[in-house]
Amino acid sequence: MHILLTDRLTCPQCGPTFGLVLLADRLENRVVHEGRLGCPNCRDDYPIAGGFADLRAAPREALPAGLAGSPAGPIAGTLAADRVHQGEVDAATKLLALLGIVGGPGTLALVGQPARAARHVARALPEMYVAAIDADLAGWPDAERVSRLVSSPGLPFFSGALRGVVVDGCLGEEWIREAARVTAPRARVVLARPPEGGREWLEEAGLRVLASDPETIVAARS
Repeated sequence: MHILLTDRLTCPQCGPTFGLVLLADRLENRVVHEGRLGCPNCRDDYPIAGGFADLRAAPREALPAGLAGSPAGPIAGTLAADRVHQGEVDAATKLLALLGIVGGPGTLALVGQPARAARHVARALPEMYVAAIDADLAGWPDAERVSRLVSSPGLPFFSGALRGVVVDGCLGEEWIREAARVTAPRARVVLARPPEGGREWLEEAGLRVLASDPETIVAARS
């Protein structure tokens, strides 16, 4: 987890007005590999292990299956491996176009299956930091300017703190509304694999739908 992201994190148990305090046990090149995030309000600690932050409200049991899948694939250099890599690059390129971001500093969040593209998104935006949120990412390697984490309930960020969010519609209504909450003015939410009702939930959260098709809905906060 990159140290700059910790300034935007909030306690998942106490809510989006309560920030967290970082206690780093191992910090290298501004990346926290081991440590914990503490809430001054509820006094709970959220562990960071192997660079992966577990921001789930207590009680925390074993990590559930996520939506991002495994990073392990066929042997590098094979045709199958090249196809997997190119598919992730293509997905990142599409997400960047839908988010409407071409550069500048800030933080993006990719939640669920879209988190697979996090490293490619970060590589294309050298001033941007990416929060990749999915339980499966606990087994993924670190990538430059990508912070791997899991959270519940909802997204652990201050309201209006992010320059964009890509959220997996398979996660349901609460997560879609959370994506709208944490998005800054004039920033966009991209809803991948939108469920029935997804458009209405975004509009009820104060966003304006810019484009939609069966695979994606793009909405922006005025």
